[in-house]
Amino acid sequence: MIKSMTGYGRATATVEGKTITCEIKSVNQRYFDAAVKLPRVYGYLEEPVKKRVQSEISRGKLDIYISVDFSESENVEITLNKPVLAAYLESFRSMESEFGVENDVKASDLLRLSDLFNVRKPEEDADKVKNEVFPVLEEALRGFAAFRTFEGEKMCQDIRERIETIRKYKKTVEEKNPALVDVYRKKLEDRIRELLNGAAPDENRILTEAALYADKTAVAEETVRLESHLEQLSELIASDGPVGRKLDFLLQEMNREVNTTGSKINDTELTECVVNMKCELEKIREQIQNVE
Repeated sequence: MIKSMTGYGRATATVEGKTITCEIKSVNQRYFDAAVKLPRVYGYLEEPVKKRVQSEISRGKLDIYISVDFSESENVEITLNKPVLAAYLESFRSMESEFGVENDVKASDLLRLSDLFNVRKPEEDADKVKNEVFPVLEEALRGFAAFRTFEGEKMCQDIRERIETIRKYKKTVEEKNPALVDVYRKKLEDRIRELLNGAAPDENRILTEAALYADKTAVAEETVRLESHLEQLSELIASDGPVGRKLDFLLQEMNREVNTTGSKINDTELTECVVNMKCELEKIREQIQNVE
């Protein structure tokens, strides 16, 4: 079953006081492009994360966010930055003595100063961190895959319905186009009789002209190839794996057959059928732009 390039997955877990969150978002793009955003201290995980994601996804623009919150960890050390505090207090005293500004600073005011405390997290083993982060990544990937599969099923159903609509218009063309040769022959014969003042026309010449017209307007080759392409399209959207590029190429071939069919037809009703087939193909083309 085809998969959408648009997807979303999110997972969170708490491991040894650390809350790890992974979020994956994607939109359609011709090639694979992934941006991994991690806390700076875990930058070494960027390539392993990207490699793991690429093993699941071949196309699309992805944003992967991984955060690690130590708010529940007992191993975080917080120390007072005494030189900074001393500098602040000295500045407050100077403001009071030189400018007459009341020095009413309280401890609660000092807590708002972000550089007043040093927050130190213990050094962590890289493999240990990876073993903590990757299960969360895997869970996010499962949700991401489910989202893409669900979207792919909806696209698949829509394309199947449009395939049947195209077949309906194609069948009308196949059934009614040959009858136009007889109509043309009758018009040609009536026109010649009119020009000859009612005299009998040359039957062989009329048959020749009718045969030339039939050959010029025959669309059997195009409709047979179109049917073959429709069957291939049905098979591709039901297959596993990335098929977006194949679908794009196949749609180009289908458009070519329909355009050639339209150029051969000289009938209002059948021309409308061709226009409707082109509209359905365009809607399918819009859908497959989001197929992996």
